[in-house]
Amino acid sequence: MAQAKKIIDAIKKKFKNEVIEAEEFRGEPIVKVKKDKLLDIAQYLFKENSLKFNLLVDITAVDFLPKGRTPRFDIAYILVSIEKDERLILKTEVNDGESVPSVYSVWKSANFPEREVFDMFGIKFDGHPDLRRLLMWPGYEYHPLRKDFPVKGYDFDKQWNPETIKDNVLNY
Repeated sequence: MAQAKKIIDAIKKKFKNEVIEAEEFRGEPIVKVKKDKLLDIAQYLFKENSLKFNLLVDITAVDFLPKGRTPRFDIAYILVSIEKDERLILKTEVNDGESVPSVYSVWKSANFPEREVFDMFGIKFDGHPDLRRLLMWPGYEYHPLRKDFPVKGYDFDKQWNPETIKDNVLNY
């Protein structure tokens, strides 16, 4: 647990004006930062010898629509330092219609999780090399993990037409 405090303190020391909040939960540090400095902080976490967060495990988002919170979304990056056996949850906030810097240049494993967050929540990542839908078909205009998405979905009673996606499937 003392290690979580050291991680938080190291981030606060280097980026004191960019840290929105920081806490420890069940022995793991959680740090929320301003989105404008997200890429700088990601590079620091990756390169700093005392931290070495060299593995991005996942990226996800949380929609706070019913609470009416602004910014509407939190984006959470789950990071691991393999060498130090430590975890960190790095968060940032983004409003609907805004974008977030891509961390693909720091962790190549951000490729598919950023595409998934884009696909499911509609959050764009600036600088992503191939930001396109991952789970839903191209041309589908909705984002199923948003809180304002209907439980039964849109176009529920329409027949699926494979002709609309045939040119885009497995086109990596």
